Amino acid sequence: MARIAVIGAGAGAMAAAARLAVAGHRVTVYERSGTYGGSVGRYAHDGFTFDTGPGLLRLPAVWRDLFVKTGKEPLERCVTLTQVDPASRHLFTDGTSVTLPNASRAGVTAALDTALGEGAGARWGAFLDRARGAWDRSRRPLLEEPLPPDPRTLAHDPYPALRRRRLLRGARRAGTVAEIGAWELADPRLAALLDGYALAYGLDPRRAPASAALLPYLEETFGSWYVMGGMRALARAVYERCLARRVEFVFDAEVVRIVEKDGRATGVELASGTVAEADHVVLGAQPRADLTFGQELWSGGAVTPQPRPGGGAVPGRFMVLLSLRGGRHPDSAHRTVVHGADGAAEREAVFGGRVADRPTVTVLRPDDPSTRPDEAHEAVTLVATVAPHDGRVDWADPELRARYAEVLIDVASAAVPGLRERILHREVRTPVETAADTGAVGGSVPAPALAGAAGAYLHAGNRTGLPGLYLAGGWSHPGGGLAHAGMSGALVAGLIVEGDGFRGSR
Repeated sequence: MARIAVIGAGAGAMAAAARLAVAGHRVTVYERSGTYGGSVGRYAHDGFTFDTGPGLLRLPAVWRDLFVKTGKEPLERCVTLTQVDPASRHLFTDGTSVTLPNASRAGVTAALDTALGEGAGARWGAFLDRARGAWDRSRRPLLEEPLPPDPRTLAHDPYPALRRRRLLRGARRAGTVAEIGAWELADPRLAALLDGYALAYGLDPRRAPASAALLPYLEETFGSWYVMGGMRALARAVYERCLARRVEFVFDAEVVRIVEKDGRATGVELASGTVAEADHVVLGAQPRADLTFGQELWSGGAVTPQPRPGGGAVPGRFMVLLSLRGGRHPDSAHRTVVHGADGAAEREAVFGGRVADRPTVTVLRPDDPSTRPDEAHEAVTLVATVAPHDGRVDWADPELRARYAEVLIDVASAAVPGLRERILHREVRTPVETAADTGAVGGSVPAPALAGAAGAYLHAGNRTGLPGLYLAGGWSHPGGGLAHAGMSGALVAGLIVEGDGFRGSR
């Protein structure tokens, strides 16, 4: 039985902790804050509750697998999962709207043809067929296996883009999300639909590789799910599973140093000066040079993080949590995306360290009685992807916070008629709050790993250059998002339990 110290109580770290405890190890989690969950947080006010992190779940099979592998109680006995149907409603700048059903290719095709014109559904369907090819080529090495010692196999884009002939310049294939939209989808609204997927994950459509087509493919194939009680209920269920497997949690315990001896991680030092010895250390937070010996962390790992094309910091999220008078209309979509008035200007702002004038806003209206005091009220969340808090945009500025909240409310009013008049209370959350909750620099939110772009969108491998130290969570392979975080926890547990011979789950 090995002693294992886990830094952070985020979803990926807890997933690793539960699996390691079931394997017979003694696991202690050290969390800098007073609670578990990391980015999967909650805000409550006068009977209203809101998720402050992810609002929906994709690939629930990842968490079903965790609960099967760590005990007799399956996930559905611990939380109530509901498929969100329709999956989403989209409002475009020309006044067009389309409502897309959940996990129904035929239904999506029909909806697009009806809303956007004959042939739109076929073009989107053909695009998803190509995205399935990318999924088949990259699924195992990108999501289910530790990164190989030579990650060049993931440096090539697996998306089978169509050839496009250009006058006097030969043929070329789409290499980015934006090029897929312009060259293959051939409708600015379909292009905006695809761009919206990338932007929601903090990816610049102008530079994100074509393999980002996996994101809409995963949603439309495996569906969107909501956890009744909010996504925080899933974090609580994972935490309780850890406790049931005798994982020990130490809250308000900030780790300031990973202890190293004879070239190996041997424990952690807390801010109090206490040193906790360990045979293995799992870092479930964003790696910092002062904590992890700088670039030595990456040497010998599967990949060294590269600057993304175009540079710039990873974006964060601006959220407005609205307590409303008046009940939720039964025909309301759980998720409505109001696409930005000027996509090009929005991308320039978000990825150039500025504030977009009229951003793309996602409106979340869960049909969940636990989020509101009674049926005569409604809890609504507005979300926009924004530049991080990094010196160029000061999200701590009260005037900017208030002004931008008004912008999001104005945009969201297209999705919720009479929105402004219904507001009882608003709570604003920016990358400043994300940084405080998760420790992520600038309040950035990590995106899922993507193949292609010479490896620029891969994350650091779960195995590091310091023996005994492993990485779990959204800042490591296979990247951000609840499903990906759960996969990272499974990979770390496999590497510790089975050693270097571990090749992933089968």
